[in-house]
Amino acid sequence: MAKDMTLLWGSGSPPCWRVQIVLEEKKLQGYDQKLLSFEKMEHKSQEVLDINPRGQLPSFKHGNIIVNESYGACFYLESQFKNQGTKLIPDDTDQQALMYQRMFEGLTFYDKVAAVIYYEYYVPEGERHDSAVKRNKEALATELKLWEGYLQKLGAGSYLAGPSFTLADVVVFPTVANLFRFGLSAQRYPKLGEYYALVKERPSVKASWPPHWLENPKGDEDTLKDV
Repeated sequence: MAKDMTLLWGSGSPPCWRVQIVLEEKKLQGYDQKLLSFEKMEHKSQEVLDINPRGQLPSFKHGNIIVNESYGACFYLESQFKNQGTKLIPDDTDQQALMYQRMFEGLTFYDKVAAVIYYEYYVPEGERHDSAVKRNKEALATELKLWEGYLQKLGAGSYLAGPSFTLADVVVFPTVANLFRFGLSAQRYPKLGEYYALVKERPSVKASWPPHWLENPKGDEDTLKDV
């Protein structure tokens, strides 16, 4: 089955990483894949546009089926291969509801992280303002306190929706990993630090760890050190 799949992806991109983690969890190794460079604008190449007219990564194809949005691809893979590999949507009603809640809150979480760590990438030099940077960091700090509280409530060793690793972890962990790469303090946010330490040891996460992070283990650690 995996041989019918094609994934075009970029290293370190949380949306790409989400799909890679699901493919690993569902035992779908051996798919056709190609690592592309954002810096070289390869995500705007004809190869990508043929699958994804938005010119974005990931671009994912299974046979003749195309699902490019990362959340959609994650749901699709769990639905199509629900009896294979890790069960990523729990049967327990409470856990399932919490999984959906945290998954979609994860989109807001990612936006608030991206507004800080990618500020200079998205905002042209002449339009940057210290007040905007300060506001974005304050919004991120408020968001981080929410997630810290969620994990505190669940207790030590828990995943985002309870005792099992679910799609909530698949989609939110790459955001958390970026936080710590960009210098977030695990002393200031101990529950997020514990969660990061727990999930980064999963085989699916290790197998899909961004290659440029392996080459250069330290990111720009000054970005979030004061958040």
